Amino acid sequence: MSVIIPFGKSGMPLHADLGRAEVLESRVGELKAADTEDGLVLAAMASPIDSPRLRELAAGKKTCTIIISDHTRPVPSKHIIPAMLSELREGSPGIDVTLLVATGFHRPTGREELVDKLGREIVEREKIVIHNSRDASGNVRIGTLPSGAACVIDKVAAQADLLVAEGFIEPHFFAGFSGGRKSVLPGVCDQVTVLGNHCSKFIDSPYARTGVLDGNPLHKDMLAAAKMAHLAYIVNVIIDEEKHVAAAFAGDPVTAHRRGCDLLLKYCQVQPERRGDIVISSNGGYPLDQNIYQSVKGLTAAEAAAAPGAVLIMVSSCSDGHGGESFYRALRDCVSPQKLTEEILATPQDRTRPDQWETQILCRVLCKHHVIYVTDPAQRKTVEDMKIAWAPDVDAALEEARRIKGADAHLVVIPNGISVMVRESV
Repeated sequence: MSVIIPFGKSGMPLHADLGRAEVLESRVGELKAADTEDGLVLAAMASPIDSPRLRELAAGKKTCTIIISDHTRPVPSKHIIPAMLSELREGSPGIDVTLLVATGFHRPTGREELVDKLGREIVEREKIVIHNSRDASGNVRIGTLPSGAACVIDKVAAQADLLVAEGFIEPHFFAGFSGGRKSVLPGVCDQVTVLGNHCSKFIDSPYARTGVLDGNPLHKDMLAAAKMAHLAYIVNVIIDEEKHVAAAFAGDPVTAHRRGCDLLLKYCQVQPERRGDIVISSNGGYPLDQNIYQSVKGLTAAEAAAAPGAVLIMVSSCSDGHGGESFYRALRDCVSPQKLTEEILATPQDRTRPDQWETQILCRVLCKHHVIYVTDPAQRKTVEDMKIAWAPDVDAALEEARRIKGADAHLVVIPNGISVMVRESV
C-alpha cells in the first residue's frame, strides 16, 4: 500500500510499506454532487436558509460589498461570484458592487492570484479592493467585542448598504470551522481586532480546537463582529479533495454556516484505532501549503492523532517561506519552545503580538513532540532556524522517525490534514 501526499501543485509519493499503518481520510468524496459546481451554487441561492433571496436583499440598495477569500484559500470563487453578481444586479440593476478581498493578517493578494481565483474577466471588469489590516486609516470602529477588544473593520465593508460574503467551510484548527463569520473576523478587520481576538488566553482554551464551535471564545467574538458589521448573507461551499464544489449553502450567516458545518462534520471526523508513535500529515497542497505559517493547521491534525512523545512529519511545500516575519523571528530567537510558550501565555490581550497565535500553537506541538518538516529544499535553513527538523522527502523523514521511535512504531498517515477533524479521545 502506498499513497500520494499532497505537496505544492502536484504531490509527493510515500513509497514505504503501509500495510500496518492507519490511513485517516475525509469521506467528503462520498458527497456525490447532484449537479455541476455552478448548479450547486445556483440551487443553494435559489433556496436560501433563513433568508430572503439575494436579489430581494439588494432591492433598493445603492452599494454592496462582497467579501471574497484571498489567495491562501482554495475557494472556487469562479463558481460563486458570477452568480452573486448576477442576482445582486437583478435585484438592483444600478447597484455599485465592490469585491473586498479578506486578507486578514496575510500578505496582499496579487493581481495574477486574483485572476487565478476569479477569472480575468471579473478582475478586469469589477471593482476590487484588497483589505489591509495594518492601515488604520482604511478601517473604522463599529463596536466592542464580547472579549473587550475593539471591533474595527474595513470602511469598504462598514459603509456599504449591503454586506455579503462568499467562502468555504473546512475544519479550522482554532476557530472550529472556516467560513461564515470568519469573512468578517479576521477577514476584513483591523489588526487591533484580530490581535485582540487571537489572544493567548483564547488560543489556550480547550474549546479553541478543530471542529468545535460551542464554547469556543474566538467563535463567540467572530459571531459578534459579523453581527456588528451587518453581514446579511453568505454563500459558502464545501469542496472535495480535488477542490471542486461538493455542496453549497446560502442565506443567513449564522444558520447557513452552521448547516454546512454540521454536514461537513459527518464526513470529515476521523478517529485512529490507536494513537500514532509516528504521524504523517500535510496541508492539502497548493494553495494552503505555501508557507510554514499556514501549515501549522495540518500539523495540528497530526498532533490530535499522536501518542505522547511522537514524531510528527509535516509534508508541506512552503515555497513562499515562513509566511510571517514575526512568527519566524519568535521561534528563531527564542531560548526554547517551552520558554516561548510561557512568555506568550503571560502576554495580556491588549499586548497580543502579530502572529502570536500561530507561534503559540506551533510551540504547543513542539513542546510535546519531535517535528520533522518536508519542504521545498530552499526552505531548509528557515525550517531549522525555527527549531524544527528538516527532511528532503517523506520517505527520508519516515526513516528518521523510525530510527527515533523504532521499526515497530505505530504509523498513522493523514494524507490531507486540513480535510479531517481528528477526534482527540480514543
